[in-house]
Amino acid sequence: MSKLKLIPVWGWAAAILLVAALIFRFALRGYSYIAHTLTFIAALILLHHFLPRLWWRVLVVLVCIGFVYFIIVEIPIIKNARTDADAERPYLVVLGAAVHGDDASLSLVHRLRGVLDYMEQYPESVAIVSGGQGKGENMTEAQCMFDWLTAHGIDENRIIMEDKATSTAENLEFSFDIIRSLGVEPDGNTAILSSPYHLFRAKSMAKSMGVNAAGVAGHWDYPVLTVNYFIREAFGVTHMWVFGW
Repeated sequence: MSKLKLIPVWGWAAAILLVAALIFRFALRGYSYIAHTLTFIAALILLHHFLPRLWWRVLVVLVCIGFVYFIIVEIPIIKNARTDADAERPYLVVLGAAVHGDDASLSLVHRLRGVLDYMEQYPESVAIVSGGQGKGENMTEAQCMFDWLTAHGIDENRIIMEDKATSTAENLEFSFDIIRSLGVEPDGNTAILSSPYHLFRAKSMAKSMGVNAAGVAGHWDYPVLTVNYFIREAFGVTHMWVFGW
């Protein structure tokens, strides 16, 4: 017991954060960025007590710069995390998400519930469900979405499957090609449905392809999981700004 008392409060704080990070990383699915954030905070606590003062000051400056940049990136992500006003379009491109075996992931289900809402509100719309087959998936994301939507009452004639895409850029590119093959220009005739945190990047990619699309937000995930995805999206947007996608 006396040895435990020798551990300072900051040591306990770092240890608790690291344990929480391990739980989020390995015991829960989809919380990896929360885990990384907790690990980073724990590392800062330890470095504050072990780094020379000069190096600590340099680190604080770098962390502050990074935090300001993170806020700047999050502003457009949060601003676009909602359905646009007057989002009715003839075609709704639905971006795929993970399929666990034969079952839609929680994120995909939340997107599909948004599709149901949209197609009920706009009965003339046609959905293009986009997504190929990835690791650990027994079917394409497009097929999974098609099966889920038809099982929930959507007429199969209102659904077009795009089952080759392996990235957001391909989701959009291949779906726009399908719309063009139907004799319609996607610019001005397309809405994009994805998770709220993902809409800014999806709409930005579409715009770079010459398509101004309306954004449609799927249903929200659980609060902590949503925070995880918003953190992750900052890195996705940074990658898009640097490399174009």
